Amino acid sequence: MKLRVYLDTSVFSALYDDRVTDRRAETEEFWERRGQFEIATSELAREELAETPDTARRTLLSQLLDGITVHAISPEMRKLAASYLEAGTFTAVTYNDALHVAAAVLTQQDVLLSWNFKHLVNRRRRAQINEGNISLGLPTIEIVAPPEI
Repeated sequence: MKLRVYLDTSVFSALYDDRVTDRRAETEEFWERRGQFEIATSELAREELAETPDTARRTLLSQLLDGITVHAISPEMRKLAASYLEAGTFTAVTYNDALHVAAAVLTQQDVLLSWNFKHLVNRRRRAQINEGNISLGLPTIEIVAPPEI
């Protein structure tokens, strides 16, 4: 059985980000191995990628979604994201991050892959998320950066 991996928007964006070459290289390496995993994301990632100002880059990013399961954002996901805000795990400014987590949890992903170290890929936040999930009877989730998988 393949590991189920949810990609947040930062993983897609890193493939074409020339500003941080190490991150781009590590993302390219993950991308080459993506067949080892069941890859998914959500409509939220599609919406965020569609906001890319550069038209050519936006097209390239949109094409990365081909062949990837893209989950619709459900009312349950919005409710779980709101519970993360209520618990103080996320703020209104980071609502989309909470929604990515909710989408990953409720679509039963094993891992959420992200380059967002400030709001997602950090031990404290992961502990808060998983504590909240456990209290709601939901599964825990690993949140890691591409080199960790």
